[in-house]
Amino acid sequence: METIAKIRRAYHRDKKPIRQIAREMNLSRNTVRKVIRSDVTEHHYERKTQPRPKLEPYKEQLIRSLIEDQDKPPKQRRTALLLFEMLQRDGFAGGYDTVRRFVANWRGQVKVAGKAFIPLTFAPGEAFQFDWSYEQIELGRNNVKVKLAHFRLCHSRAPFCVAYMRESLEMVLDAHVQAFAFYGGACRKGIYDNLKTVVSKVLLGKERVFNRRFQVLASHYLFEPVACTPAAGWEKGQVERQVGVVRQSLFGKRRKFTDLDELNQWLKDECRAMAATRKHPEFKDQTVAQVAAMEQEYLTQTPVLFDAYQESTARVAPTSLVNFDRNRYSVEARCVGKVVTVRAYADRISLIHDGKQVGLHRRQYGRDKTLFEPWHYLDVLKQKPGALRNGTPFMDWDLPQALQKTRERLSRRPDGDRQFVGILSAVPVHGLNAVEQACAEALAAKTVSRDLVLNIVSRANEPAPATNCQTPDHLPKLRLLPQADCHRYNRLLSGGGHAS
Repeated sequence: METIAKIRRAYHRDKKPIRQIAREMNLSRNTVRKVIRSDVTEHHYERKTQPRPKLEPYKEQLIRSLIEDQDKPPKQRRTALLLFEMLQRDGFAGGYDTVRRFVANWRGQVKVAGKAFIPLTFAPGEAFQFDWSYEQIELGRNNVKVKLAHFRLCHSRAPFCVAYMRESLEMVLDAHVQAFAFYGGACRKGIYDNLKTVVSKVLLGKERVFNRRFQVLASHYLFEPVACTPAAGWEKGQVERQVGVVRQSLFGKRRKFTDLDELNQWLKDECRAMAATRKHPEFKDQTVAQVAAMEQEYLTQTPVLFDAYQESTARVAPTSLVNFDRNRYSVEARCVGKVVTVRAYADRISLIHDGKQVGLHRRQYGRDKTLFEPWHYLDVLKQKPGALRNGTPFMDWDLPQALQKTRERLSRRPDGDRQFVGILSAVPVHGLNAVEQACAEALAAKTVSRDLVLNIVSRANEPAPATNCQTPDHLPKLRLLPQADCHRYNRLLSGGGHAS
């Protein structure tokens, strides 16, 4: 460029002839003439053909491999190094740079041009966006992959995340309940992917058939669900970007938590911190939290929380157990052989029969686990008290201390199991605390038996005697108060004719 500038100044400004410029600058006249006639200030040289004598015999094989990788996801495509090693095994003697340049040039030519998008604007309280992501964490000293439900208010950009072990319908329902409680209300519209748990059938255009239980949730919180066009993630681009931001900022390193409750509390705190520290992209002088506080008055308030469960039915086995999601849960023994309704929540399992709850357990996400509630088998124990010693539901029964000591004392007697079952039978009638106090009183008296404990419980529940009894005015008043005289009874026993 410096030489071109000198030629142009000598010719146009100093009016020197081409011959003189060539002689003074030690250049050929053709070069000087080319610079002057082209009237350019910079020359570019590009090689029209790149000779690759060693790669040429393997060129077709390399192109076939690149075409095969083109339809695969980016993470599954072979790198230039792997392609170079493949050619080496077939006898290629050239260098890696030759293959790398050819691969980069080929992929650059077939690369699809970037798509253009239109920025979207949402009014306060108009819409929220929902999506899932997977994150690796250490939960209870085990490396697990948790599912994060992401919510984002489209106007204020306020984020919310809650973690689950699965993506089933009850998790989606519970996530919405948690999110609306966090935001203080619901928007008028919700934007979703075509999730199988939410969308039952994709029809023409924007028409969708939504899950029945999900429609009940939407009706409860008064929002309209809208599903994106398939393969059009830009329609909910805000939450798509949030997934990447949360993964990079919160899960860039392996996090450790004892349980899901601790993880979800940490996620809530981090979402509040992100909203409080990040500036809003449109309202530059305000944070996301400040805009979200103003948007809250536009949200729909629903004071009653939605009962977020998925319902199914199951038959109770002879062991008073119900199979659900590859685990077993106990119910009251009176339901054996009957069909019960299983209400699966995100954190618990509720079992219903004839409109009454006959079992409640913390939900398990493993396999082949059995959860017993020993009180469910009390009616069976009354008929088979011997099962108290080796019955599986009673092996690790966490009874109050007084009841546990009473059980140990009675286990030394031949009929100890029957007596202890008789004591347990009083719990549904009088309550666990009353029976526990009666057992403690019997242990303090160093006389433990079923009859004594039941007697103490009965006396404790007797109504207190009246302390002030007023005689009605219409009854005659007693002038001579009776006196207790036990000597009359003794005289009667000694043979006296009259005790008076």
